[in-house]
This record gives sequence, structure tokens and C-alpha cells, in this order.
Amino acid sequence: MSKTQRKSVTLAETSHGYEFGGPFGALAASLGLPLVCYLPAFLCNDVSGCPVPSALNPKSLTLAKLREETGWPTDGIRGLGNFKVTGVLLAYFAFSLVLQTVLPGEETQGVTLRSGGRLQYKFNAFSSAVTVLLIAMVGTILQGPDFALWTFIYDNYVQLLTANIGIAVVLSIFVYVRSFSVRAGNPQMRELAAGGHTGSIVYDFFIGRELNPRIDLPFFGTLDIKAFCELRPGMLGWILLDLAFVAHQYKTNGYISDSIILVTAFQALYVLDALYMETAILTTMDITTDGFGFMLAFGDLVWVPFTYSLQARYLAMYPVNLGIGGIIGVLAVQGFGYYIFRSANNEKNRFRNDPNDPKIAHLKYMETASGGKLIISGWWGTARHINYLGDLIMSWSYCLPTGVAGYVIQRNSPLSSKTEAVQGDARGWGMIVTYFYIIYFVILLVHRASRDEQKCIRKYGKDWVEYKKKVPSVLVPGIY
Repeated sequence: MSKTQRKSVTLAETSHGYEFGGPFGALAASLGLPLVCYLPAFLCNDVSGCPVPSALNPKSLTLAKLREETGWPTDGIRGLGNFKVTGVLLAYFAFSLVLQTVLPGEETQGVTLRSGGRLQYKFNAFSSAVTVLLIAMVGTILQGPDFALWTFIYDNYVQLLTANIGIAVVLSIFVYVRSFSVRAGNPQMRELAAGGHTGSIVYDFFIGRELNPRIDLPFFGTLDIKAFCELRPGMLGWILLDLAFVAHQYKTNGYISDSIILVTAFQALYVLDALYMETAILTTMDITTDGFGFMLAFGDLVWVPFTYSLQARYLAMYPVNLGIGGIIGVLAVQGFGYYIFRSANNEKNRFRNDPNDPKIAHLKYMETASGGKLIISGWWGTARHINYLGDLIMSWSYCLPTGVAGYVIQRNSPLSSKTEAVQGDARGWGMIVTYFYIIYFVILLVHRASRDEQKCIRKYGKDWVEYKKKVPSVLVPGIY
């Protein structure tokens, strides 16, 4: 390829500068986020408590004591991983790929790319998830809480975390190296992401160089790596982790608490809703704007399943009974959040697909110079990212069932092997773990809203400035 052609590849996807603190922020996130996932796995456990006692009495802290309280592997760092566990996890990924290939699905095209083409997609994540969950249900009916899937997940939690991190790293390296083979005018419509080719190896590896990396596989055909990871292994993995924790609670205590039922049901609803509405991802920033690098690979395969399921994991070790009043209160919060989330997203999706749809024909909008239409009434007239508000309210309902969290594991007597979890001095300190989700989600959605704003100002220019005057609120109508 000539120098002129090589240059055209770069010019076609002009970089819009650094995000996430640039190379330093990308490096910190790449190294720090895996550590954040390991911390609750060890510091909140069924060995000594949540948090571990030494965290509440730092003066008594010793390395030997910390190892004992955290259940650190006897063989050290090597014990964080396991080849058999990694093999089983890879089989799960392969099975997900088989289901995507053999099950019928909705064939559709993505948004128009900068090159002018549109990629073809096949969506059947919902039916794939239902298939897996039906298999799990049959196994549970036959074997109860001792079903091999549930015991395997619970007993190998840390090793599964490590294996997922490893897969995310390998996948990120693969797509980063392969992105340098992108050429102008290629028939596969491969493109570089606008923000992913800054020239900084660390930053581009993190943010993702190639927009929609795809590979051709025997039998499976063309695999869109980003779309596959977005809603399949990790999102379903989140629910499988929750269900494994439910099984463990029943196995250990002989009953299933109302709190863990609510958390698992809420999160299953969220995931299955996302899978059922899978085609909606085609207009999200993850698909249309961000390249596929460590940020998305780690987020999809590690962060989502292992940090989003922390509440269920806590409740598996320390059951909380809410009672009728508590159940009604939590249901009200969840119902209100889901109503905003789903109503707003349905309104937007219907408008995008058919502005003349009778259900949304009453909406007012302003036309932009780029040919787009911006809704200025209905849900989207109340705030520019109103769907995020629903997300935030729902995230609160995931945390509330854990109550004022924290517990310590005590032996019934010095000579007894039986233990009991009591709150004691740990009461309240466990909320650092169980309410981490909503704290993170506030930061995530405020930051994402900011990124959305920057993307829209680049796309719509002065029209976006005018739109902000008509819809001044960002997330919370009249407040923010």
C-alpha cells in the first residue's frame, strides 16, 4: 500500500484526543482495576468476615494473620489460577459461541460507518441465555444446591476471576496487534476508532484501536468480537454467579433469604431485559464510538460479572431477612427505576426506528444540520440522559437488601468446628463492599454522560448547544 493510502487510513478516523486521564490514567486503570476485583474476593469472605477483622484493627495486622483471615491460597500467587478452571471457562465461551451460531436469530445491520458501509449482525443472546439457564435449572432440579455448576463456581471463585482477567488480557493484545493490519478501502469495512490511534501504546491498548474487530472462524463464520463480548459471556456470567451464591446460601443455611431472592431477581431482570433488547446495543457508544481494547474486554468479561454480583455473594455468606416492609420498600425503588429506564429507552428506540410510530408520534423534536433529530419532549425532554437516572435508581435497589452490612465469623466454642456469622464491630463496614456498586455506578454514569456530551458536540456542533438550552438537565430533571 502506498504512503498516500496509509495516510488516508489515519485521516479517515481523526483522533479526538485523550480520555480517562491519558496514558497515565490508562496504565493506572489497566493495573488497578484487576486489583479492585481481587480485594473484595479476599477481604470479604466466609473464613473470617466482611471485612476481615485485621482491617478493623490495623495495629494487630501482620502478614501471616492477613493470609489466614483472607483465605489466601496455601501455594501463594500460583493458587490464584488453575488450568482446569481456565479450561472449563474456555469451554463456556466456546459453548456461547456455538449457541450464537446454531440458534436462530435476528439478522440486522449496524449504523452507517465512516466508510459508508454497514456491518451485518446476528442477535440471539436472549435465546442463548435461556438455553443455558434451562440446562442449569434441570441440573438443579436433579441435584439441588449440589449441582456441579454451582459448587464449581463457588469453590473456584478466585480462580475464575483470574481466568477471566487472563482471557481479557490475551484478547486485548490480540485485537491491538491485529489492528495494525487495517487498510483503507478494505472489503471487510474494518476501521480504526476515532479515539484509539493516538500513538501511545498504553493508551491505545486500553481504549481500543480497531472499532469493530472481526475474525473468520471455521464453522462459526464471522465473529464480531466486541458484539460477542458485550452481552454474552459476562452478562450471563453475572447471573450464573448470583445463582451459585443462592445455591450456596441454601446449602449452608437450609433456606433462601428474601434479600438474595430480590437481588438475584432484579439483576436477572436487568440482564434478560438487555439480552431481549440486544439490537439496541447497535446505537450505544460502546459499539458506535469506542474501539475494542482492554477497557471493554475487561469491563465485559471481568468487571461486570465479578463486581456487579458482590451483593449476592455477601448475602450468600450472611443472609439478611427483610420482612414484608423491607420487601415492599425495595420493590418500590426497583420498580420506579425500571419504569424510567425501560420507558425512556423504548421511547428513544421507537423514535429512531420509526418517528411516525403512533406510540411516539406526539413527541416534539428539533432537526439538526447533520440530518439528525433530537427529541425535546417526553422522557428525553426532561433530561438529556434520563435513562441513566433509571439505571442509578435500580442500582440502589441492588444494594439496599444487604442492609447495614458487615459481619465476623466466630466459633461457637474453642473446640468446635462450627462457626457463626455475627455483625459485632464489623456492622456498617461491610457496606464498603455491598454499596460499592452504586458508588461506582454514579461515577460511571456521570462520566459516561460527559463523554456522550463531548461526542454530541462534535457531531451536532451549534445544534447541540441549542438543544441544551431546550433540555438543560443532564441526569436529574431540574437538579443536574
